[in-house]
Amino acid sequence: MSSVIASGQSRHDLKKPTLPQELTVVFQGDSITDYGRNRKSTDANDFKNIGNGYVNLSAAQLVGENPQTSWKYYNRGISGNKVHQLAERWDKDCLDLTPDVVSILIGVNDFWHIKKHGYSGTVKVYEDDLKALLDRTIKARPNVKFIIGQPFFLEEGSAIDMEEWFPAFTQYQKAAKKIADEYNTAWVPYQEVFDEALKKAPHTYWSWDGIHPSFAGCYIMAKAWIKAFDGLFV
Repeated sequence: MSSVIASGQSRHDLKKPTLPQELTVVFQGDSITDYGRNRKSTDANDFKNIGNGYVNLSAAQLVGENPQTSWKYYNRGISGNKVHQLAERWDKDCLDLTPDVVSILIGVNDFWHIKKHGYSGTVKVYEDDLKALLDRTIKARPNVKFIIGQPFFLEEGSAIDMEEWFPAFTQYQKAAKKIADEYNTAWVPYQEVFDEALKKAPHTYWSWDGIHPSFAGCYIMAKAWIKAFDGLFV
C-alpha cells in the first residue's frame, strides 16, 4: 500500500490495510489545496481539476498503486477560502459528491486575512465553524471519515511576520487538533512535517513565501497525507 513508499518501511513491518473497492475522496481547503486547478473541470479523477499540488501527488500515488479499485477523487479547494466560505458551498462542493472520505486543510486565511484583509473572525469563530461543518457532514453522511490537516507556516517566509504570527497562529493549530481529537479524525501534522524538513534544507526549498509549498513542499505534504489516509483502513 501507499504508506510503504511514504514511510520507507518494509511491507513486513506494516499491517495491510483493508481497502474498499469503491471510495470517494473529496479534498477541501484554500489555495494550498486548490493549487491552480481548473475549476471548470468537475469530473472525478480529472487531471485538469486535481491541481498541481499535494492533492495531485497524493491522488496520483493512490491511483497508480491501487488499479484494482474504483476510487473517485475530487479537488474542491478554492484559493482565499476561510471556513465560513467552505460552508457556503458545502452542499455542491462536498455533500452532493457523496464522499466517503473528506480531507480538510483550512485555517491560514482565517488568521492571515485578519491581518491582510480586515477579516473580523477569531479563533473561536474558526473552531465553531469547523465543528459545525463536520457535524453537518456527519448528519448527511453518517459513515464519513475525515482527514484534518494542520494549518502551517514557515517562519522565515516572505509572507510571515513572526511578531504577528507567533504565538497567535498556534491557537488556530491547537483548535484544529482539538477538533481532530474530539471527532476522532485522521490528523496530518503539517507543521511538524515542515519543521523537520527545515533541518534538511532552507525554507525557500520547501515554500516560496512561508505559506504556499514548493514542489518539494507538496511532495512531503503528500507523503504525510497518504500516511494519514492509510491509517483510516488499518
